[in-house]
Amino acid sequence: MENSERYDTAKRAGILGIFGNIFLLIIKAIVGFISNSQAMIADTVNSGADIFASLMTFIGNKIASEPSDEDHNFGHGKAEYIFSLFISISMILASFKVLYDAIMSLINKNELKFSWFLVIVCVITIIVKLSLYIYTKEILKKHKNILIESNMKDHRNDCLVTSATLISILFSLKGIYFVDGIVGIGIAIWICITGIKIFIESYNVLMDISIDEETKDNIIQIITKYQEIQKVEDIYSTPIGYKYILSITIYVDGNMTTYESHKIADMLEKDIEKLEKVANTIIHVHPI
Repeated sequence: MENSERYDTAKRAGILGIFGNIFLLIIKAIVGFISNSQAMIADTVNSGADIFASLMTFIGNKIASEPSDEDHNFGHGKAEYIFSLFISISMILASFKVLYDAIMSLINKNELKFSWFLVIVCVITIIVKLSLYIYTKEILKKHKNILIESNMKDHRNDCLVTSATLISILFSLKGIYFVDGIVGIGIAIWICITGIKIFIESYNVLMDISIDEETKDNIIQIITKYQEIQKVEDIYSTPIGYKYILSITIYVDGNMTTYESHKIADMLEKDIEKLEKVANTIIHVHPI
């Protein structure tokens, strides 16, 4: 039930993101190219990347929601990270294009044609993106999902980026045009940094990064509550999407019966699996 709700909310977030970003891309492109604003054109490219990101969220979430089968015993959870990897690469590539255009604008001393439509588009963008940011943030509080997290950060960044675009447009009223190109460069750098961070997080999970230290400490605290466990040797973890499968080796008194030792292992597994990031736990029992 929880997983079903998690994937349904992520699906809605992806669909809202697609339609919202298509709307913003159209109005930004029309006004940006008419006014020759590099900051607005850069923002248009960013909206194109946002559409791709929302589309990847929708597709990745659909695949990740598929249950386990004979070929995928632990489900399809890692699809979230594969598609978030695509999102990060698209953001990095888009940032190079924006950076190039902004630098050429400064070199050629391009002047934008001020229009109050530029200001209106910026305000509309900020309102739409702020609404999407608040919506995805609320979803993320309930359900850990890197695709939603990527979209949330993207919406937040867009609010800040478009605010900077608005500032550059207002500067043009005073005949100060170089700010437009500088803001375009800033947008490019911002997009690239965000893309790199998402790439690293996704790459780490796909390369089977170990569970975080905080969760590991919580696991150890749970184990120490069992007086019968005399020693813990190994705690191995494998990510299967946003959760982990754990393999733990414990040592108990050699005089303990097999039934008693396995009963302790079963109880320990249930206690550890109450942790948010743990999907399944396998306990290996050795006698001392």
